[in-house]
Amino acid sequence: MSDPIVILTEEPLGPEDRANIAQLADGRETQLVVLVPGNTERHLLVDFLENLSLLEFAKAFRDLTSTTADATEQRAEAQETLDTSLQTLAGISTDLSGEVLAGTAVDGLVAKVNEIGATQAVVITRPHAVSDTFHTDWANKAQDQLGVPVLHLYAGSGFIGDS
Repeated sequence: MSDPIVILTEEPLGPEDRANIAQLADGRETQLVVLVPGNTERHLLVDFLENLSLLEFAKAFRDLTSTTADATEQRAEAQETLDTSLQTLAGISTDLSGEVLAGTAVDGLVAKVNEIGATQAVVITRPHAVSDTFHTDWANKAQDQLGVPVLHLYAGSGFIGDS
């Protein structure tokens, strides 16, 4: 069995993400652990600026006026994301598991990597212009705390984030 890989995602994994993870596993039996944060940790100003930078003007202003989902709703959405992601990755490894994180995303990733002795971590997110530019994204924060490589991929693509 090859070294474990811990995957942190905020989006349900799709076919492109499956291909990327399968390539990392490289046909070897690898323990895969998928983590999904149960708390979206939404920052209204950062979200607004990111939407503007991506020229998503309607979404930027819609998000300003939307109400924040309650904790139960956020956890249900996270569980749905986890279930979809596990279904997508099924067949890559017989040792596939996942969990919805109770605390912050980066703390959960660091704890799980240390707990299982993983030698690499993968963070899969949609592009976040502000966080990625100022290196405050999950991958960069995790890289600062871990002694293992953290690969940052953009959801639904093969594009690598700047971590």
